[in-house]
Amino acid sequence: MTHSIAILGASGYTGAELVRILATHPGMKIAALSGERKAGLAMAEVFAHLAHLDLPVLQRIEEIDLGRVDLAFCALPHATSQAVIADLPRDLKVVDLSADFRLRDPAAYEKWYGKPHAALDLQAEAVYGLTEFYRDKIRAARLVAGTGCNAATGQYALCPLIEAGVIDLDEIVIDLKAGVSGAGRSLKENLLHAELSEGTHPYSAGGTHRHLGEFDQEFSALAGRPVQVQFTPHLLPMNRGILATVYVRGDARAVHAVLAARYASEPFLHVLPFGAPPSTRSVRGSNFVHIGVVGDRVPGRAVVFAALDNLTKGSSGQAIQNANLMLGLEETTGLMAAPVFP
Repeated sequence: MTHSIAILGASGYTGAELVRILATHPGMKIAALSGERKAGLAMAEVFAHLAHLDLPVLQRIEEIDLGRVDLAFCALPHATSQAVIADLPRDLKVVDLSADFRLRDPAAYEKWYGKPHAALDLQAEAVYGLTEFYRDKIRAARLVAGTGCNAATGQYALCPLIEAGVIDLDEIVIDLKAGVSGAGRSLKENLLHAELSEGTHPYSAGGTHRHLGEFDQEFSALAGRPVQVQFTPHLLPMNRGILATVYVRGDARAVHAVLAARYASEPFLHVLPFGAPPSTRSVRGSNFVHIGVVGDRVPGRAVVFAALDNLTKGSSGQAIQNANLMLGLEETTGLMAAPVFP
């Protein structure tokens, strides 16, 4: 059976990534695409790399006949999805790629996003989309909230360690490097080539990054008590990729053993041999995550690394992985393509 799919917000980076992957997906067919500012255009006019595909013309959301759609991906800007999804048919399965439904506590959402949530009933219904930790709930869900790409990277490095109790929960530092596509496709002065190239810089430093809300929520739930990590992201002049370097207090060999055991049967998570750090180059354009552990010169300290592609496993690939579960398809369907190298 082939399922009909709509992509709302197909004119952005994550929308284009959804199209790229779904173009060869055997269980899903793209039936409709929306792009509010690009309505009426062919996808080939918006993204030249998709010109070879036979795709629907971009429409406004209200023009789409959602009665013939089995699942909708919402690749819309933050604070937009909650209003749009509230107006969608209540029997339509939805995977949201924005931040609108990631946080379960309305007060936490208001704290990190600066305004009250406008669809509290949907917020309560949504299932958090970190697939490897919410698989059963995702399979039964109508609405799944995709994780933040930075948040997913840090969680893959840390969630098993918090579950197993092998690290000091009060001494966790996440130093993260991210590619520029994570900031979206809208024009921004600080993302111009002359402003960004040949350098790197931290942003949202000092505990202000919104993905900290996800870290607080998920790590505290696993630990059964509040956990607050230190987290600083840095913007690198590369298009794709995230590398998290996580400093923890715990036995490095035990840390590696826990991660290797937890992810042994996971198709997309690969733990490297002890002492081998990963590279974003090795996961580029794929739904895979590479994780490494290195011992520190000081006994009792370890460095954990996690690398993924922010547009694929950090967003659109994860969304398709979740949609596969929601539609009763094999979880890996359409997602086993090897990374692009070099």
